[in-house]
Amino acid sequence: MDNGNILGFVAGALTTFSLVPQAVKAWRSRHTKDVSMGMFATLCAGLLCWTVYGFSINSLPVIVTNIVSFILGMIVVLLKIRYG
Repeated sequence: MDNGNILGFVAGALTTFSLVPQAVKAWRSRHTKDVSMGMFATLCAGLLCWTVYGFSINSLPVIVTNIVSFILGMIVVLLKIRYG
């Protein structure tokens, strides 16, 4: 694996795991009043676009990290819908 892919995975992991605290807090507290649906819906749409782009350029770091981020973002969206 070259340095560019390593950097891509590190950058992707950091941005992906930035979503974990919000998802965990919403899951545990079952409280999402202060979570912005617009922000998370827009984020998920962007992550889906990044994933498609990753496939178009055949970039594993872009594909993997954005799929995981999309899943975490959708968890927050679904929790917002359920507990909103």
